[in-house]
This record gives sequence, structure tokens and C-alpha cells, in this order.
Amino acid sequence: MNLKALTKIKNVFNKSFAHGIHPREYKDITASLPIRRLPFAPRLYIPLNQNIGSPSEAMVSPGQEVLRGQPIAKAGGYLSVALHAPATGLIEDIRLMPSAKGPKVKTIVLKVYEADSQHVVYNNPCDPARMSSSELLQAIQDCGLVGLGGATFPTHAKLHIPRGHQVDTLVVNGCECEPYLTTDHRVMLEQPQQLINGIRIAMKAAGATQAIIGVEDNKLDAIERLRSLLREDDSIRVQAVKTKYPQGAERLLIKALTGRIVPSGGHSHDVGICSNNVGTLAQLGVLLPQGQGLIERVVTIAGPEVERPGNYIIPIGTPLRFVLQQVGVKSQTQEVILGGPMMGDAVSSLDTPVTKGVSGILVFGESNVAAESRQTFPCIKCGQCVKACPMHLNPAQLSMLAEKRDYITMEQRFHLKNCFECGCCAFVCPAGIPLVQYLRIAKAINRESQLKVA
Repeated sequence: MNLKALTKIKNVFNKSFAHGIHPREYKDITASLPIRRLPFAPRLYIPLNQNIGSPSEAMVSPGQEVLRGQPIAKAGGYLSVALHAPATGLIEDIRLMPSAKGPKVKTIVLKVYEADSQHVVYNNPCDPARMSSSELLQAIQDCGLVGLGGATFPTHAKLHIPRGHQVDTLVVNGCECEPYLTTDHRVMLEQPQQLINGIRIAMKAAGATQAIIGVEDNKLDAIERLRSLLREDDSIRVQAVKTKYPQGAERLLIKALTGRIVPSGGHSHDVGICSNNVGTLAQLGVLLPQGQGLIERVVTIAGPEVERPGNYIIPIGTPLRFVLQQVGVKSQTQEVILGGPMMGDAVSSLDTPVTKGVSGILVFGESNVAAESRQTFPCIKCGQCVKACPMHLNPAQLSMLAEKRDYITMEQRFHLKNCFECGCCAFVCPAGIPLVQYLRIAKAINRESQLKVA
């Protein structure tokens, strides 16, 4: 595509939201590399809790042999999904093991048969075109699909529109605004037809008549690739949005693409919209017609200490230790983060496995961590956090209330619930105040208080 066409895309569709920040991207290396596949680890550790909601319930027992793709856990309720064997092997144990969030969780330990071909032999093909909405939703739950952007909300539950509501638009999030991460970018370039197939399935399941794929304008090659596969009169269109963090946040992207505002405390279906991540829908477009489960995903592996950065297909349950051995890391590795640097979680153990919600593995050295560590000073009332907050909150005021433990006022008068912990406020704070941590703790305490009252 020539420069004139590229400029036209950027100028005509440069939509965005108010506030936000522009952190350095660090995407150049991995965005240009094709997706590769990592080998199987000798043992895979498959946590039963890989989604928001109820954990899955194990259907296997120690000593049992399983085939790659075979269901090994069923949904533990409506807000839960099935799990499938990422490899052919032997169930060795079901025990508590480390997780990215900290607490140990019940985990299926699978010994991989190294001599096996590891073909997916378990499937139940279906024709989405002949299925009703309710049949599609059940099949999606059986596939084990959750939000692959990191939220891990069960996909079938997101596509299920509550009675009394109607959705006309499916918003597809292809922004990938976190630094370093390029998983979605590569999926849009290498799996565009699978993505479009998944969008059509999701539209039918949710009852939407149109879909808008929002892509940041630093991914013009992905925009052009998707547009080349869509007819001009199609119900699916691609729209470029301004490159800015956190452009991919659901409420912000909905407003940028449609002008609709999700009410405080409300949901996207309140304004006739359902949203999903491109990685999730690309998997939907592949797995559902084949009747297979989610057993692997694409993960960005990057950071200053990674010797061979890129985007890799990794079996669910692969330990981080094995992943880092395969890509190579430098000796001064100090910190490993799952997800992006703004909203990701630092892990305390390399025995932590890759799960469905892991979009990135970032590795930093001692010098990088030291550069980010800074002394904290009192608030200087500069207002930078207010200017940066995409939800138009006052993080400085909220943090002062948090220090006084006045959590109720934070929620009732200063809209604490609207914070989705994007980290913009802490990023711009010249005093180095850990604003996000203050707000996160306050939200957790209020949730616990409400549960006790209930």
C-alpha cells in the first residue's frame, strides 16, 4: 500500500477518547516476526480456574490417559467453561500449584507422551450456519473459550444478551494498546479469515446486525489486510482509531467507534453493543466449526532480557521456566510479567503456567527494574493524574481518601467503581505515588464489605 493510502486511513478515521497517555510502544521487533510454535514441555500444569467465575470441575483422575483435545474438566456453572487436554499423555496428579495471581489453585498435572505425534484426534465438527443462537452459546462454552485479551470472561456469557436487551453492533477490539504486546496484530495479519469467520459466528450468537473492528493506526498493515477480505457492502467494517493507551478499554473503544456511552455501573448491552477481542474471535472461527477445545494460544514473549523475542503458539499449561528456556534469557533476569507492563501481573514463581488469559510474557533485568523504581514524595497537586485518567476521575483525591481509609466516600462521591486500573495515573505521577495500588486495595475492601453485608 502506498503512502497516500496510508495517510488517508490515518486522517479519515483517527477516532479516540479524551485523556489517556502515550507510553513508548516497544512493538517493532515482535510485530514484524511471523508466529512460531514452541515445543511441548515434559509436563503441563492446567489450572482449573482459568476464567472469571466458577472454576472448572475435573473429569479425569490420576493414572488416566488422555488424548490431545479431549475434555478433562467440565464447566462448574454457567459462568465457567470446559478445559481440554493440551497434549496426549498421562494424568499424574491433581494438586494445588502456584498461579499468576498469587494463591495456589487446584491444577491438573499432565505428563506429555514425548513420542506421540500430538495430533488433535478429539473433535466434534458442527455447522454454525445451521445452529440456533442457544446452540451456538452452548457449543462456545463447550469449546472452553474465554476472553484472550486478558480478562478471561467466558465468551458464551459475553455473547449471551440478557432478556429485555437487544444488541445491534458487535465491537471487535483489535487495538492492543499495551506496550510490547503484538499478539493480536500478528493474528490479524496471519489469521484474518479465521477472525472474520469468528465475527460472523459471534454476530449470530448475539443477534448483532453489524460488526466494527477497531484497530489502532499503528497497525495499518492489519487494517489493509482485513479490508481486503471484506466486501464494501458487508456488515463487517474496519475502523482505525488513534494510537493511545488505553484505547482498547471496552467503554472507551465503544465510545470512539460508535459514540455511545456505557452508563456508570452498566454494561455494553445497555447501549446495544457486545464486544470481544480479535484473538478470542479468531479462535472461535477455528474451534467451533471443528468442534475442538481451546488447548493453545499465541503469546508475545518480549522484553530487554529475551534473546529470541516473538509471538509463539504455546500449549496451555506450559510452565514459564520451560518457555524461557526455549526463547533464551539473559543472566540478569529480575522480573517476569504476564500480560502487558501497564496492567500485567509480576509472577513470584517460574513454575506458574501459561493459561488462557496470558497474552504476553515480558522479561526485565535488574537495570530495567531499578530504572522504574523511584522514591515516593507527597502529592504536589499538579493535576497530571486528572488529565491522564480516561474515566475522568480524580486519582489524587481518591488516593488521599484511601490513605484515610475512607473507602465509602471514594465509592459514593468520587466514583471509585469506574476505575478499571489502567495505570495511567501512576504512569504520569511525578511524585511516584502508587495511585493504582491505593485504588485497587480500596475496591477490594469495598467488595469484601459488600459480601459480608449480603
